[in-house]
Amino acid sequence: MERTAIKALQEWKAKAYRKPLIVEGARQVGKTWLVKEFARRNYRQLAYVNFEEMKILRNLFEQDFDIPRILTAIGAVTGVTCSKGDTLIFLDEIQAAPHAVTSLKYFAENAPGYHVIAAGSLLGIELHRGESFPVGKVDFLSLHPMSFVEFVMAMGEKNLSEVLMAGDWNMMAMLSPKFQELLRYYYFVGGMPEAVLSFSSNRDWKEVRALQTAILSSYQRDMSKHAPSEIVPRIVDLWKSLPSQLSKENRKFVYGVVREGARAREYEIALQWLQDAGLIYKVCNVKAPRLPLVSYEDRAAFKIFVLDVGLLGAMSSLKPTTIVAGNSIFTEFKGALTEQYVFQQLILRYEPYYYSKAASTQEIDFLLQDDEDAIVPLEVKAETNVRAKSLRQFVADNQSPKAFRISMNEYKEEEWVTNVPLYAVDGFVF
Repeated sequence: MERTAIKALQEWKAKAYRKPLIVEGARQVGKTWLVKEFARRNYRQLAYVNFEEMKILRNLFEQDFDIPRILTAIGAVTGVTCSKGDTLIFLDEIQAAPHAVTSLKYFAENAPGYHVIAAGSLLGIELHRGESFPVGKVDFLSLHPMSFVEFVMAMGEKNLSEVLMAGDWNMMAMLSPKFQELLRYYYFVGGMPEAVLSFSSNRDWKEVRALQTAILSSYQRDMSKHAPSEIVPRIVDLWKSLPSQLSKENRKFVYGVVREGARAREYEIALQWLQDAGLIYKVCNVKAPRLPLVSYEDRAAFKIFVLDVGLLGAMSSLKPTTIVAGNSIFTEFKGALTEQYVFQQLILRYEPYYYSKAASTQEIDFLLQDDEDAIVPLEVKAETNVRAKSLRQFVADNQSPKAFRISMNEYKEEEWVTNVPLYAVDGFVF
């Protein structure tokens, strides 16, 4: 399979003033595969250390941060003599070794010629427990589940992926039925690499769902193993409430859906744990659509999205025929799946917000701040019914220079809005 993040890693390698790189992301999004594949393509050798498996090296950084000593120990365990420039040193599951993250500062300061990448599935959680962080001494790369374009490539449709990346609207219109078919597959399979690989190989829906269920089970084991015992029940309750939260017409997060009478202060730490683990994202409302959007963030009003649309379907026990055939019995949740899908593509490039006007039914699904510091409203529609009263009113009220309606309709520029097909969101510049 192909991951577009390979290009970001190649750009990191080419930097004149390269720092150690931390690859972030939830468990099982493909961090280890990505870095190993990058090393295979770009280095003579790889010194791979997995601190969860190689327990002998967990105390490597307890004594001191002497780089020659550390490299000698890594070489002894891996059988690789680390050399500058042609060896990639990959410190995987770095959170399992005390002070390993701190050591990256000393690689940056005392051994800048070595190429070092670190990764960790629960790194955000470990850092919140007090691990000293090398501020300004590392670069970051966030890895998410596979995007729709990556999914299309994995399905063996490289030519179709190139049409999407080229933004060839005429060709997309001709191939629209095929893109829509692949999009519905993506709604079910999602972007977890193991599920995508399975589906691309044998098109077995049951096997995909079994893999997704296993991933969800592993996440719940992580909750029990790594979270403070007193908040584990609240984390699990929050996690299990997400399908119900998203099936509401108003998808604003409501604590009462988690448990009757629940209040924010009871669940704030649990919510933060799920964020730090990379399992959920908060998209906040803004009190006013003004620049910069972060200054108008309303932290008490937010939506929650999970990391992957396929996992959301698995959490909701949706059958493939319901999703792929567009069964009318899940009309409301279809909108939730569509919004989750769009968010999943947006988060690769933007920090999205949403806007819900007080004392009004007006709501804009997503607000973006583009590269030119313009506020861009996006409305998401699951099918071809594109009545967008809220969006039209928002454009009129704020004299928006551009607005986008995302739906199953083909690309079309109108006087006040541009329609973008759902399957073309990944990589589109709003």
